[in-house]
Amino acid sequence: MNIIVQCSLLIFLFDSVLTQQDAVTCSSTFKLVNQQSGDRLHSHDVKYGSGSGQQSVTGSPNADDVNSYWQVQGENCDRGVPIKCDSIIRLIHVVTKRYLHSHDFASPLSHNQEVSAFGEDGVGDAGDRWKVMCTGRNDYWLRKDGIRLQHVVTGKYLHLTGDTYGRPIHGQKEISCYSHANSQNIWKVDAGVYIRTSSESVSSTRDEQSDTRSQSTSTDHFDDEL
Repeated sequence: MNIIVQCSLLIFLFDSVLTQQDAVTCSSTFKLVNQQSGDRLHSHDVKYGSGSGQQSVTGSPNADDVNSYWQVQGENCDRGVPIKCDSIIRLIHVVTKRYLHSHDFASPLSHNQEVSAFGEDGVGDAGDRWKVMCTGRNDYWLRKDGIRLQHVVTGKYLHLTGDTYGRPIHGQKEISCYSHANSQNIWKVDAGVYIRTSSESVSSTRDEQSDTRSQSTSTDHFDDEL
C-alpha cells in the first residue's frame, strides 16, 4: 500500500470518528428547535379540548422551560450509539413520560394532522414512531444539521404551523403533521445532554437558566456551553 493510499485511508477514518462524535446518540436528552420560527418542541400536562383529547404538544418561545426536554430512543439502539439517518426513533417527553405521537385526528387550529404526547410510563404504540430524515450529506444525525421527522404510520412531517393558541397556553404555537417537506418542518437539536459511546462521558449544553445534569448518572462528565 503506497503512502498516498495510506494517508487517504487515515483521513477517511479520522473524519468518520469526528462525525460520529458530533452525532446525536441514543438516550441523549435535548430540546428541538424549529429552524424557521426558533420555537422549541414543547409539551405539558394540558389536554386538547378537541380531537383526541390527549396531552397537547406545542411550540414554545421560552428557552428556559424544562417542559421542552425530550429523550431519544432508537429501535435496538444501545445507550450512546450514534443515530444514523433514516433510523426509526421515539421521543419521550422527559417530564410527563409520554411519547411524541400522531394519528388521524385534525389539529385544533390548522386542521392538519394532530400531534400529541401519548402513552403511560414509556408504553405507547406504533403512532409514536418517527423516521430521522437528514438534510445534510452525512450518514449520521449530526447536532449541527437540521432534520425532518417523518411520522412512520402516515408519512407526514412534524411541522410548526405558526398558528398561535390562546388560553390556557397563550402565545404557544400549534404543532401538527404536514404532508409536504418545507422550511417549517426542519428541526435542530439544542441544549441538552448528549451521551457519547463511552458510558463515562457525555457532551452537554445548557440554557442560561436551566441545568440538565439531573438527566445523567453520577459517572457522566460535562462540557458546558452557556
